[in-house]
Amino acid sequence: MLRKIFALMKKEFRAILKNKKTRMVLIIPPIAQILVFGYSASFDLNKVPFAVYNEDPGLASRQLLARFQGAETFHLVDTIDHDDGIAPLINEKKVMLVLHIGPDFTRNLSKGQPAKLQVILDGRNSNSAMISLNYVRNIVMEFNRHWAALHGGHHVPAQLVVSSWFNSSLDSHWFIIPGIVALLALVVTLEVTALSVAKEREAGTFDQLLVTPMTPLEILIGKSLPGFIIGFVEATFIITMTILWFHVPFRGSFLVLYLGIFAFLLSAIGIGLMISSISVTQQQGLMGAFLFLVPAVILSGFATPIENMPRFVQYITYLNPMRYFLIIVRSSFLQGASFDLLWNLYWPMALIGIATLTAAGMLFRNRMY
Repeated sequence: MLRKIFALMKKEFRAILKNKKTRMVLIIPPIAQILVFGYSASFDLNKVPFAVYNEDPGLASRQLLARFQGAETFHLVDTIDHDDGIAPLINEKKVMLVLHIGPDFTRNLSKGQPAKLQVILDGRNSNSAMISLNYVRNIVMEFNRHWAALHGGHHVPAQLVVSSWFNSSLDSHWFIIPGIVALLALVVTLEVTALSVAKEREAGTFDQLLVTPMTPLEILIGKSLPGFIIGFVEATFIITMTILWFHVPFRGSFLVLYLGIFAFLLSAIGIGLMISSISVTQQQGLMGAFLFLVPAVILSGFATPIENMPRFVQYITYLNPMRYFLIIVRSSFLQGASFDLLWNLYWPMALIGIATLTAAGMLFRNRMY
């Protein structure tokens, strides 16, 4: 049995690697995607363009603006001196926000009275606007504390002390890049397995495979192993890049992480083979993989929290293996979570893998008899 499985696996690897285009698909896109995601995908904003409309020549306004100009997260684009200059800057997307300081800003602060600072935001990109507003709030809070310390300290009755666990700098790269391990491993594994049987049918060699002395189980294992090995190698490569190139801290156990990879790849292979078993051509196999991949990524929590989705959609996510593996990989990197904390995430992926592999085996059997 092992000899026959090894022979089929060897044939699969030859079919995959002998084609130059296939080799390029397996090597170049993962490298390109990890670099693109690693450097460009971020929830943080750098050099937020802003303009200043300052009607107060006093000390307080100058000190506040100095903080904005000295911050790395902001970039002063223009200084305006009338209300009519605000709309063109925002309408033409030259700035993300405009700071408007009224003429009584310093006077009110000196008297211990509230001094208003108007922030005019471009709300077309609501996420960027909210992040920019948080940056403004942080600078204003620091200014308030400094001003209160110099003028008696009674103008700021409470101070907010923030302590962020697991990601002290709140660097969004630490959240996004580990998730790429799940994304690219799923993409590559699904591509390889979704085309395995469809490629045989399109080439006319599937009937030859049916007359071999191999059982459906042996064919299933022989078709699964190449996708599993390639997905395992891809995941290992991305993990290495994440740790050594992007310097995302790994605080957990590799045993815990790779046990999750095993269960995740098992489910991905089962889904890929099930798609491949019902596809007649490679184009249908690719289309089926694409139809699964896009919802799987969206419903996994990769970019948007599952908790924010409608209740019925949250129930659907339990059928998505990427949902579970994302928690495992992120918890392993940032939290250093142990198996005791993550054990309830392994068995759903294993169950999905067993169910889909069984369904693929039944489809093979129906084709053979």
